[in-house]
Amino acid sequence: MAKKYVSNSTESIRMFKNGFFESLSKVHFSVPIFLFLPVIVYFSYQAFAQMKVSIPQYLIFFTIGLLVWTFTEYVMHRFVFHTVPKGKIGERLHFVFHGVHHDYPNDAKRLVMPPSVSIPLATLFYFLFSLILEKANLYPFFSAFLLGYLVYDIGHYSIHHFNFRNKIFRKIKKHHLKHHYDDPEHGFGVSSPLWDNIFQSKFKKK
Repeated sequence: MAKKYVSNSTESIRMFKNGFFESLSKVHFSVPIFLFLPVIVYFSYQAFAQMKVSIPQYLIFFTIGLLVWTFTEYVMHRFVFHTVPKGKIGERLHFVFHGVHHDYPNDAKRLVMPPSVSIPLATLFYFLFSLILEKANLYPFFSAFLLGYLVYDIGHYSIHHFNFRNKIFRKIKKHHLKHHYDDPEHGFGVSSPLWDNIFQSKFKKK
């Protein structure tokens, strides 16, 4: 069986000649926590303090936000990160956005999304959701959406660097590592295999 990665080293390879762009491509795994946890707390607080959202209403839209995140994660991973545009430029873009992670799956500085990408994306999603939801529903929804992203980002790092004793976490880790080392054309859900089961992209039985 052909090896589906270049190196399992935790060291980071150089991606850009330009030092500034190179620095933007790396990030410590704890950075998303400091960036997004205060935002999650802020929106949750505003939901209750400003919008006077009831607890049942909060829980309903919080749950919807988590579910929408898992779907967003799946769609982006399958149809954005795993799409390789034609031509040298397309191949280079794919490598920068996701190919490098498959070639160097344990690169410690490229396992969470850098702020240069995550902040613009979060802002874009917020304005997109604000066109659909009233603020009373948007605040708990977006709190959960960001929490889902945070769990995904830190969970993804943990999958590649830590061992788990919990059966559920071990199952999630096994699912993602199978995507890396056995079948990168299936198993696109990282936080959950839910959408792989729904859209028939789960691993084929051998």
